[in-house]
Amino acid sequence: MSYENNGKQMNEQNSIVINGLNLSDEKYDTQSDSDIDDETILTDSSSISPSTLKRRVSFLPNKQNDLNGKTPTITLPTSPTTTTTTPVGKMRRRRLRRTSRSGDDRISFRGRNPIYTAGRPAWYDATGEIKEAFVIGICGGSASGKTTVAQRIVEKLNVPWVTLLSMDSFYKVLSDEQHEQANANNYNFDHPDAFDFDLLLETLKNLKMGKQVEIPLYNFSTHARESHTKMLYGANVVIFEGIMAFASKEILEILDMKVFVDTDADIRLARRLERDITERGRDIDGVIQQYTRFVKPSYDHYIAPTMVYADLIVPRGGENQIAIDLIVRHVNRELQKRGIKVRNELFNRLGLMRHLPMPDTFYLIEQTAQIKYLHTIIRNKLTGRDEFIFYSKRLMRVLIEYALSLLPFEDVTVETPQGSSYKGKKHVYADVCGVSVVRAGECLEPALIEVYKDAKIGKILIQTNQLTGEPELHFLRLPRDIADAYVFILDATIATGAAALMAIRVLLDHNVPEDKIALLSLLVSKQGVQTVAYAFPKVKIITTACDTELDEETGFICPGLGNFGDRYFGTDQIASASDNEDIIFGQGGNVSSQSGTPNSPQISSKLNHTNRDLSPIATLRSSEHEDVFSTI
Repeated sequence: MSYENNGKQMNEQNSIVINGLNLSDEKYDTQSDSDIDDETILTDSSSISPSTLKRRVSFLPNKQNDLNGKTPTITLPTSPTTTTTTPVGKMRRRRLRRTSRSGDDRISFRGRNPIYTAGRPAWYDATGEIKEAFVIGICGGSASGKTTVAQRIVEKLNVPWVTLLSMDSFYKVLSDEQHEQANANNYNFDHPDAFDFDLLLETLKNLKMGKQVEIPLYNFSTHARESHTKMLYGANVVIFEGIMAFASKEILEILDMKVFVDTDADIRLARRLERDITERGRDIDGVIQQYTRFVKPSYDHYIAPTMVYADLIVPRGGENQIAIDLIVRHVNRELQKRGIKVRNELFNRLGLMRHLPMPDTFYLIEQTAQIKYLHTIIRNKLTGRDEFIFYSKRLMRVLIEYALSLLPFEDVTVETPQGSSYKGKKHVYADVCGVSVVRAGECLEPALIEVYKDAKIGKILIQTNQLTGEPELHFLRLPRDIADAYVFILDATIATGAAALMAIRVLLDHNVPEDKIALLSLLVSKQGVQTVAYAFPKVKIITTACDTELDEETGFICPGLGNFGDRYFGTDQIASASDNEDIIFGQGGNVSSQSGTPNSPQISSKLNHTNRDLSPIATLRSSEHEDVFSTI
């Protein structure tokens, strides 16, 4: 049976299941020329209770008595058609955003596809060094059930990000003469010479090292590669399957586990007959002729002898549940051995780095009276949201302009309207890309676009797993040509540096040179700067202020400015509240919070029902912004 004809199962979906979602399915394949759409998160709603689905976010005012001395009640919407009246003093639990709660129940299923709701944990250590992916090689004859075995492994693996790579994508480009032979069913697609092993080897090496790879798409109707390719990135486990998976010594050295699917020849022939006759409209004589001429001899000479390299032989293919369970247990055990606790390592290094000098790649804007003035306003906990946004934007503009001044320039001569020559400067890099760390980093995007007209924008969503305390990558969208641009990573604050490390590692995996990356932030901690500089010494770190204290127990910047995202977007009026906390509403509307995000002090706060600060001090305060200093 021709392996080329067997490729329809893996055809243009060649290859990726990320978070359990097959991104090559037509309804999900929305990748444009400028965007990489390889990372997608779907959250399973089947496990959410009906009450949670009906719940709406609301902001409760402080408990007050009306003119009659009675306690008012707050009417909260519970569904599009009904409302309920809830006393202010009743205990209610509201879950805020940005916290990953990845646990053991991380898998749901949509049809045959597993959907992973967990983010990708760190695939590197505190020094930024990559931890290699676990690569499984699955070999076997054509129609032996390799793809089914691979799918069964994906379904049972409790691993957030898995890549499934098919050897079908790596057929060589045929000459005109070979095209004629293929159209006449006279070309042997089951011979080792039919595959581009050089490209396959390079792709597997990059996937194992966590790099982004470009996969060709093979068209089995035209026997040619498509003009477009597929971008793959992000895998803790890589499953590689193909009839010649064990034919190359170099590929065998990459594989961490080797599985051979052994299926009886009669069954393989019967599967081919059924498929080619019913699905491809071929006659029985042609199917048998091709099988006896190419498929069976190739299996006997090139495939069956490689069975000796297998760590595990799986009879009966995907029907062998015991063998698949053994494979899954072994992979989970190996992944557990490779587990990395980045945040714990960072905290352990705080004491060692405390007395180190600041790196040469650290750039602090001159601390003029004007910069101090702006910081005084945004650090003041009584500053209203409007003032906080206004003065934060002023700082952002200053930060972006300063960062652009650090880019390399070259001499250029232009002609003025008067006909004279002017010797000036221009940026060496024509393309500048801003990659914001969602959500606080998105605040810096307008400032970048305003001062650099053609800047491209990418996004990275990194959340902290409350169970482990470790950062997890949940989503990213980057321009396809980001490797050619100078990249600004945009984040409002940097505390421990854990999220910054992950963002930089993602860019390096997408082939962005380290010396073309700059980390921009309004406020950083000294320890966070040293953490990033120690792991990536060529990355520039640019900021408007640097605080020297970092709470080793909580990871909060001191004195800090509170949770920037909450204050900027108005999700929590008090600067100290955190995105990563559960808020319990108690008697009187008071809120007790247990924070899970650095840069968020653990104090009680109260929520206002509007975006403005309605506290008595703020209400009586003059509209002139100088009055914010009266409470210092």
